[in-house]
Amino acid sequence: MKGRKRSWLVQAGDRLSEAVARLFAHPIMHIVVIIFCCAWFAVGLPTDLLTAALSILAITLAQMVLNGQYDREAEAHRRDVAMHAKLDELIHATKRARDEMAGIEEELDEKEIRELREEAKELVEAAAKRTNDIADGERAKRAIEQVGDGR
Repeated sequence: MKGRKRSWLVQAGDRLSEAVARLFAHPIMHIVVIIFCCAWFAVGLPTDLLTAALSILAITLAQMVLNGQYDREAEAHRRDVAMHAKLDELIHATKRARDEMAGIEEELDEKEIRELREEAKELVEAAAKRTNDIADGERAKRAIEQVGDGR
């Protein structure tokens, strides 16, 4: 979310959320909480206070984790949009590329995209046969498969 200017209070809250979420995600902190609860019971303090404190802590930590996840997803979305814009530009700039491939992630469903991917593999195979470069064609087909599988 670098595009929007945030107030100092929101920035401080983001930093605090990230630090606390990172701290409580550490395995040692889990052990500390268990020891704290055992000590609470051993001393004989009221369990309703412990229950209330742990409930508040759980809700607060969940919100802090969700805040960090939202920020990461927004940043990943921004990068995805930029990557698609770059790929669309390359498709339009390449003479032999099919212009209809630009923007298919927004217009087609997954089944249609898979069919286009298979068609692209066939075109690569045909081009490799025409140029007698089977090894290059196989590498290109593997690259298409990897991109389609999300690797």
